[in-house]
Amino acid sequence: MKKILVIAIGLVLVLLFLGTLAFLYKRSKVQPVVYETDKPFVTDIVKKTVATGSVVPRKEIEIKPRVSGIVGQLFVQPGDKVKLGDRVARIRVVPNMLSLTNAQSQVAQARIDLDKAKQDFDRNQPLHAQGLISDEAFTGFQTALEHARAQLRAAEDSLAVIREGAPKEAAQTANTMIRATISGMVLDVPVEVGNSVIEANNFNDGTTIASVADMDEMVFDGKVDESEVGKLREGMDLELTVAALEDQRFHARLEYIAPKGVEDSGAIQFEIRAATDLKPDVFLRANYSANADIVLGRRDHVLAVKESWLQFDGDTPYVEVQQGPNQYARRDIKTGLSDGINIEVVSGLTADDLVKDPNSGHPPGVKPESEATPAAG
Repeated sequence: MKKILVIAIGLVLVLLFLGTLAFLYKRSKVQPVVYETDKPFVTDIVKKTVATGSVVPRKEIEIKPRVSGIVGQLFVQPGDKVKLGDRVARIRVVPNMLSLTNAQSQVAQARIDLDKAKQDFDRNQPLHAQGLISDEAFTGFQTALEHARAQLRAAEDSLAVIREGAPKEAAQTANTMIRATISGMVLDVPVEVGNSVIEANNFNDGTTIASVADMDEMVFDGKVDESEVGKLREGMDLELTVAALEDQRFHARLEYIAPKGVEDSGAIQFEIRAATDLKPDVFLRANYSANADIVLGRRDHVLAVKESWLQFDGDTPYVEVQQGPNQYARRDIKTGLSDGINIEVVSGLTADDLVKDPNSGHPPGVKPESEATPAAG
């Protein structure tokens, strides 16, 4: 009995030893890696760059007063449409007291001179009629009278300009009446009745009474990075996406590329401008933020592969083409345009080749993560 027990224990130990050897051998054996393959495909490849900016009116004018004073009346508000020459506001002039006093003194002096000239004329007119004074002498009195009248009119006009902003004879074209200088839509009226305004001069841009723009002609004003600006040219097509109108796309044509870049957040940016095609049923408001997709290159119906399938030997791109079960051979190819995901194959592959995806390797029977069933929850 004891002998049988010893034999059994020995057999168990031998089996355990052999099992351990088999397990270690299996663990040490290299498992073959299985790769996913796929065929090249025919597709359209469009290479784009994105410019950020806004949609603005091509022509926007700030209307400023020609005299300083106080806003007496406003005839427009934002959103109104105006035509060239329409009334925008009226300015009430606040005269300078020193200038007003001087002008009043000039009027008073001119009246005194006129009274004297009229007295001289009235006194000498009968004498001239009797032939007691010559025509030449009497002409001098006539000229003095007309001169005094002209001086009085000039003094009164000066006084009216100081008081009202314009002489009485020019009431229709008075500087106090501010009129639209272009036809369009009023975008902003930054002043209110009672606000003081300043005319434009050498030292001040003047107070803006209103901003008027032609909303029928809009442009995209944006910026592109210096790494992309060399690929742009005037006349290129753009597709605008407006943030406030997510379901709308607008076509535009590039018409201006700045010759000089400016630094923005540590990068050199170049301004671009593109004429925008409007839609009759969509109103584009000024300064809508927008992104512009600029087509740098396009290839239609070309043979392509995923760019992630490419491998490189120096500057030479190549792929691995399946020759048999888990057997691949290197194939150098010539590539063309890429959109960052797919790349055009100019030569080196056919539509029937099975190309290895070098990023899809996995042990036999194990699905890659991209094909694994997602966890619940």
